[in-house]
Amino acid sequence: MSKNINIILLSILSLLLLSIFSAYIIEYGLGHKPCKLCIYQRYPYFVSIFLLLNIIVFKKYVKLSLLILALVSLFGSIISFYHFGIEQGFFNESLICETKNLGLDLSKQDILKQLNESAISCKTVTFRVFGLSLASINTIFSFALFGIFLKLLKNYEVNK
Repeated sequence: MSKNINIILLSILSLLLLSIFSAYIIEYGLGHKPCKLCIYQRYPYFVSIFLLLNIIVFKKYVKLSLLILALVSLFGSIISFYHFGIEQGFFNESLICETKNLGLDLSKQDILKQLNESAISCKTVTFRVFGLSLASINTIFSFALFGIFLKLLKNYEVNK
């Protein structure tokens, strides 16, 4: 793999780590509680970090990892766009946003207690950067990553 591609992948890895670190600072340091979709938007980042480390460190299954990275980024942009749509009123809040963990192993009292607790609404924006919600920023970033990973995948054989 060429030096330029390694620099690109290291830069993306750094941005992903910075994004996750920032999310935790906003949550725990600044006290902005995330909704369920905010939490779900972090999962593609964790998967991407793992796959990027595989490419950079072990250099195994690079082409497959780039394909999965592209798909994971696309999935992340879809989740983020859905969240952005809820914030803007394009979509209605779904049960994902409204309920907590209502598993079969909970008692009636546990279910009632969870229903009475105020859940963080997916349509409420509690933190903005330059006037943009984190969901809107994440939509743009994730879709950009999708394009970058597709381009790297397309050019993989050429730059090998």
